[in-house]
Amino acid sequence: MSLYTLLRPALFRLDPERAHHLAMAAGARAGAAAPLMRAVTAVTDPRLAVTIDGLRFPSPIGLSAGFDKNGEAVSALAGLGFGFVEIGSVSAEPSAGNPPPRLFRLPADRALVVAYGVPNEGAEAVAHRLAGTRLPVPLGINIVATNRGRGAPPIGDDALIAEYMRAATVLAPAADYLMFNLSCPNTTDGCDFFADPGRLDAWLTALDATPYAPRPSFLKVSPLGGVAMIEQLLEIVGRHTKISGLMFNLPSVKPAGLVTPEAVWKSWPGAVSGPPSAALLDHCLVECWRRMDRNRFVLFASGGVSSAADAYAKIRKGASLVALLTALIYEGPGVVRRITRGLLDLLDRDGVKHVSEAVGVDVR
Repeated sequence: MSLYTLLRPALFRLDPERAHHLAMAAGARAGAAAPLMRAVTAVTDPRLAVTIDGLRFPSPIGLSAGFDKNGEAVSALAGLGFGFVEIGSVSAEPSAGNPPPRLFRLPADRALVVAYGVPNEGAEAVAHRLAGTRLPVPLGINIVATNRGRGAPPIGDDALIAEYMRAATVLAPAADYLMFNLSCPNTTDGCDFFADPGRLDAWLTALDATPYAPRPSFLKVSPLGGVAMIEQLLEIVGRHTKISGLMFNLPSVKPAGLVTPEAVWKSWPGAVSGPPSAALLDHCLVECWRRMDRNRFVLFASGGVSSAADAYAKIRKGASLVALLTALIYEGPGVVRRITRGLLDLLDRDGVKHVSEAVGVDVR
């Protein structure tokens, strides 16, 4: 039994957002111990190393955006043994996010309902905090449109696009890669904007023309819209130059089949993370892998990853990199080492010499 298993009941008696703040505060204080932490937790094996656009990830198992919103605990998080750490989402302007309560637990589903609305300190503050930071793993920054609050009038197309470009210019020097979040499931700003092909094309045209520090750049998009949306997305993105890969976001609608009674969560706003999101996100992963130019694009995967088998399944469905977050809440920090170590065991079982050889092998 791990220490976290003993502590979790007490943490789960706290308001979820309060528990999150306590975890972040502990992480911020633990930064000085990160090298020692990583020496104990990291699983280092060349069979797991992934290189994308010249950027080396020591393992494909990383932390998804949403846990460290402002880059306050990146050293400690890298110390947990992740192969990459992604922070954010960060917007050009500061945002308070949505009003609380905005984070809920579904223990029977080992899931969360997330309605934060991307609260963050803004690009300038985050870039300043991260200036000079050096991690043993790639640091990604997730960039999103500013949430101005429910009921705020939408800004114009050109202004929204310009916000993303400004955030990219400010944040790129502090990042090893950028993840452009074009589909936040719990804000109104920009959620439907990029469903319009003309607007997506205009955004990508602006990105091509924006001279931010060269970094691998990826898109995080809605999983809703089916195969037609994926085909259209690949066609439009393929006409442009800066995007190296894709990731599918949580859906804005609650999934079917939750174990938790509907009466518990029906009034809760937000998207469901964890195992209930896996089926839809895996479907998008497979269909995108089938159709994309594999010499041009790679895929990040997420959704219900709490074991090595979960991560390996997503790799075999087309993912080069796998991000988790909800499992960290339910399983504790030891989950990172267990998944990474277990992934090596699965490669050995199947006679796979390098994790890249397993990418997409289950997709026909």
